[in-house]
Amino acid sequence: MRLERLLCVKISDIGDLITLTPALAALREAFPQARLDVLTSAHAAPILDGTGLADQVLIFPLRAYERAADVFKPAALRRLIRFIYQLRAQRYDAVLLFHQLSTPFGALKHAALVLGTGAPIRAGLHNGRGWFLTHGAADQGFGALPQAAYWLKVAALLGAPDSPERFPLRVGISEADRAWAAERLPERGYIALHSGSGALNVARRWTAAGYAAAANHFAAQRGASIVLIGGAGDDSESLRALLQAPYHDLIGKTTLGQLAAVLERCAVFIGGDSGVMHLAAAISHVALYTPFGPTNHYAWGAWRPSGEAAVIARAGVLCSPCAYIGGSVGLRSGCAARTCLRSLAPEALIAGASRLEVAQRARPPSVEVLGVPLDRLTFGELLDQIGVWVREGGGARLICTANPELVMLAQRDVLFYTILRRAALVTADGVGLLWAARHLGVPLPERVTGSDGLSLIAERAAREGWRLFLLGAAEGVAARAAERLCQRFPTLRIAGTYSGDPSPEREDAIVALINAARADILFVAYGSPQQEKWLARNLARLEVKVALGVGGAFDFVAGTARRAPLWMRRLGLEWLHRLIRQPWRVRRMASRLPRFVLAVLLRGSRAPRGFEGIGGRYG
Repeated sequence: MRLERLLCVKISDIGDLITLTPALAALREAFPQARLDVLTSAHAAPILDGTGLADQVLIFPLRAYERAADVFKPAALRRLIRFIYQLRAQRYDAVLLFHQLSTPFGALKHAALVLGTGAPIRAGLHNGRGWFLTHGAADQGFGALPQAAYWLKVAALLGAPDSPERFPLRVGISEADRAWAAERLPERGYIALHSGSGALNVARRWTAAGYAAAANHFAAQRGASIVLIGGAGDDSESLRALLQAPYHDLIGKTTLGQLAAVLERCAVFIGGDSGVMHLAAAISHVALYTPFGPTNHYAWGAWRPSGEAAVIARAGVLCSPCAYIGGSVGLRSGCAARTCLRSLAPEALIAGASRLEVAQRARPPSVEVLGVPLDRLTFGELLDQIGVWVREGGGARLICTANPELVMLAQRDVLFYTILRRAALVTADGVGLLWAARHLGVPLPERVTGSDGLSLIAERAAREGWRLFLLGAAEGVAARAAERLCQRFPTLRIAGTYSGDPSPEREDAIVALINAARADILFVAYGSPQQEKWLARNLARLEVKVALGVGGAFDFVAGTARRAPLWMRRLGLEWLHRLIRQPWRVRRMASRLPRFVLAVLLRGSRAPRGFEGIGGRYG
């Protein structure tokens, strides 16, 4: 079939449309005589001005249809039907959908739009929700490929060349825009500084102090002035107060075309994950310095296939990225703590490198239950591994213990699931997991619990000279637990104890306290999943060798709570003892445990839908 009329659908923000330009260029090359229309949002549309990549740019009111309830408002529904009818009248031969179908509602919305055009060829990414497509490229999840590379794959479904090195990002810059920029910036080689991230997601913003320190450094190094760019809500007042070099303030004073012309006169761009960063990435001579926090740098890092300078700096936080990972949107706005950006030092960005990840290693033999990896080791092997890590040093390692309740919680909590996937070790604390592993044909040697682990690790620590820090539980419980452990193991060295709490406001002071104590092993008793989330946020800046959450173990050791008798523990009936003592748990157990068994029988080792692909690349 000869393709004469093509519609490309990318209804999104500025940066997302910029990542589409390589695919549009590839389509232009493959179909030079075809009419190529682009359907996008009003605020992103100017990106295509002057590029020659689109014959017609159609506008869709993105913000008016973000929720299912929006679609069924009578006025909105009438507008949508009328718009689809107008598209159908164009008689497109093919529609190319440049969106990942990450939510059921999003898939239905795009299906209605694409099917409504009546085009016989419908191409896009297929992740199981693309039933309405005639041509599908495999969607391996956010970050398996950069966004621009994904869109080249979609264009290639119709015969366009899939050659990333040949198709950089494109933006149009008019001579009028260049003249405007030259009038305000008569020299070249400026330092462009953008402290914003768009009005919809402030979680991607680094600190004003970090941006100012990096900009001051590069301005002094190059003898250049700084140019402030962005919008009115970009925390510019704090930034201005911290700048030491001369600067030109163009915040809120440029159109998109003028902003591109301003960047063309710069040598360095400093800014976070935003449309402005992608605009700078389209100008090949500009060196990019970008701090990343919650968002996925594998997906939205600068597209520079020819190797131009582009530095991505990250703090090495274990739970980052947490937004748009695997097949899930994850935490779109990150978490309240935002430790991944707060703890990123300016020196990491300036040096052009950072601790991108916690130290990588090969996992020991493991079995996955509902996507959660469980390491096949005994208590003795765990203690030996801890000993290796204490001797070797390097970054702190996180050990998690999981039981069926926590595995089921992780099926709904993408952040907790991500942490379990990225932890150095995950042990099976619960007979339900031993059953699940046997059912999957990969039996686990024994339960390795946090409650028993505290005393066993303390016993080995007393022999080896390891220093322990106990964090969490109620006031005075950690100190009492440490006292009793020292009574049992007289040579044990306790570096410190502190109750604290897992709130983001307290974590900087708590991390400083632990680091000052020079502990080797950190035990945290905030309860799951809070303790794992706290550790994941702070692991990269903790100067310990090993960290693990132990739930109620401090209370058991201190004598403020009673564990099941040894015979019940040996028979795997500790859950029954807990239920007898805390009957309010019956409702939770009755709902989660049967669902766990059913989920294992139906899915086995498979992850929840949308969580596939999370973990392996990051930790």
